[in-house]
Amino acid sequence: MTRFLPSLLAVLLFAGCGPDMASGSEPDLVSAPAALEDSDRGGGASAREGSVRLSTGVTLRYVEQGRRDGPVVVFLHGYTDSHHTWDLDLPRFPRDFHVYALDQRGHGDSSRPVCCYTQQAFAKDVVAFLDAMHVSRAVLVGHSMGSFIAQQVALDFPHRVRALVLVGSAPTVAGNEVALGLKEVVDTLTDPVDPAFIYEFQASTFYAPVPASYLNTLVAESSKLPARVWQDALAGLIAEDHSARLGRIRVPTLIIGGDHDGFFSVEEQRALNRAIPGSKYLLYPETGHAPHAERPERFVHDVHQFLKRL
Repeated sequence: MTRFLPSLLAVLLFAGCGPDMASGSEPDLVSAPAALEDSDRGGGASAREGSVRLSTGVTLRYVEQGRRDGPVVVFLHGYTDSHHTWDLDLPRFPRDFHVYALDQRGHGDSSRPVCCYTQQAFAKDVVAFLDAMHVSRAVLVGHSMGSFIAQQVALDFPHRVRALVLVGSAPTVAGNEVALGLKEVVDTLTDPVDPAFIYEFQASTFYAPVPASYLNTLVAESSKLPARVWQDALAGLIAEDHSARLGRIRVPTLIIGGDHDGFFSVEEQRALNRAIPGSKYLLYPETGHAPHAERPERFVHDVHQFLKRL
């Protein structure tokens, strides 16, 4: 795999990225998972882990934090990542929200079914998770692959989405030259996936330097995926093009991108902004594909301000 690494250094894809070195309205999203103790009703300081078997047949691992009676916010990670992509954000996130961060099917410590890894399958898992947690509607925050899944949920199950936050996103992955080039490499992977390839893949996603500990965590999470999940998840992203339907999304939408995103150009980001009626677009300077990780303080502030206005 080492012959592919130089090209991967220029690839800024869906993986979670690392950090920069250098209202009072009543919630209509109420969940009451049995795993939470009554003592946590006011919100715990640390995240709580759990797993749940869904009606779609998969078991998802997740972390949660905040008030069990607060508005629900579900975080969806990027390609080959896990809930750890949000490690720089969740500690900063206000505890008056009930936050879930999922390991999506095939990723992290969730189950890895043989089938299926389409955007529609991922989206059905999100809705099944909301059902399992007794949540009627939620805000979906998605990075890269997670952003397309969030879009898919909003299109296929609009009554389950209160708002969207789309990070490092675009109208579609279909036809994207970087994705197609990466697919040529990923389709050659065999088990066990080369650790050097995984490291270079993850490292290549950053514009700003990142702490070694964070990068190592992401590499460890990506190392959990067998080659078939790398291949099937990427194929599923490329195969789906719902860009012509984005005008049907009517929920409040915040789009956050970086001006040095090597995967989705600023023009693609702006195209997403134009496609979703009434959406708000924030472009972070000197930032790459992962604004949530490269600028975590600003990201959490901007998302919080957006949520307060809902």
